[in-house]
Amino acid sequence: QVQLVESGGGLVQAGGSLRLSCTASGSFFGINSMGWYRQAPGKQRELVATITSGGSANYADSVQGRFTISRDNAKNTVDLQMNRLEPEDTAVYSCYAEINVFFTGRRDYWGQGTQVTVSS
Repeated sequence: QVQLVESGGGLVQAGGSLRLSCTASGSFFGINSMGWYRQAPGKQRELVATITSGGSANYADSVQGRFTISRDNAKNTVDLQMNRLEPEDTAVYSCYAEINVFFTGRRDYWGQGTQVTVSS
């Protein structure tokens, strides 16, 4: 069974920083892309940032220059460093990974989500 477990959410004042982490565990033989999505109340889920196994990153325009995504392939982790946070960044952030699973093939997995709240 493959799981993604997130940590690092919380409450921060505008202008502050938070770091989210996500670790994949279970029986698999490789991870393709990993990333973070977020969903604010009353809004659709949106991409925040993704990163390939080779380290190529892609960001939403709204977070470009403030957020940095990174991954450690040896540890099966992906992190999101969030700086200069704004109240508009308040949302539930979910980790995502496209994982190659034994006997099943390539599948998408999601974490349980972690709340990020930015106060003004």
